[in-house]
Amino acid sequence: AFNPIADFAFITLLAQSQNLLVVHPSFPPRTVKELIAFAQKRPKEINYGSSGVGTTVHLSAELFQYMTGVKWTHIPYKGGGPGLVALLSGEVVMYFGNVPTVIRQARDGKLRAIATTGAKRTPAAPDIPTIAESGVPGYEVSTFYGLSVPARTPRPIIDRLHTETVKVLNSPDIREKLLGLGADPVGNTPEQYTAFMKAEIAKWTKVIKAAGIKGE
Repeated sequence: AFNPIADFAFITLLAQSQNLLVVHPSFPPRTVKELIAFAQKRPKEINYGSSGVGTTVHLSAELFQYMTGVKWTHIPYKGGGPGLVALLSGEVVMYFGNVPTVIRQARDGKLRAIATTGAKRTPAAPDIPTIAESGVPGYEVSTFYGLSVPARTPRPIIDRLHTETVKVLNSPDIREKLLGLGADPVGNTPEQYTAFMKAEIAKWTKVIKAAGIKGE
């Protein structure tokens, strides 16, 4: 019973990471365009796994369907581990996994990487294109981490928290650690973080309503 915008003061977006669209090696499509063409001829026949309803793994697939018009079948699992096992075994053929979670299996040939979900290529896998550059302009999904406080926090405290947090994010050792985890440091202003949150809520409200997703 809270308002996700009005009840918080947003300090800064700390970091963003993205998901990687991977498929079972037996699945024919090798590019986003091939995947769309393949799916258009087989509505609801393609099963994709997720780590649960409403996760970024799930919503990445729903946004893809919303923007391209293809229709897949969602198979939710109780966590990322079972979902990834289902993909590796061929129980499902697609999965939008967090980059650090699935990149090793893709590098080892156990999975095939198709594209990443960010606005730009991830430093963790610079050779893999984004979905946006592969034929779905404007597509973007990120897992983000931010710092917020109660809405009535005095502005001097907000400013001090922002200054000190950005200072830490800009330190070379912290940046290196975050990048090593597949997360891009951000450190934007409170106003930019607020605008980002409003845009995210508006985007996902449309997708969730269109997909008929219900809370569990």
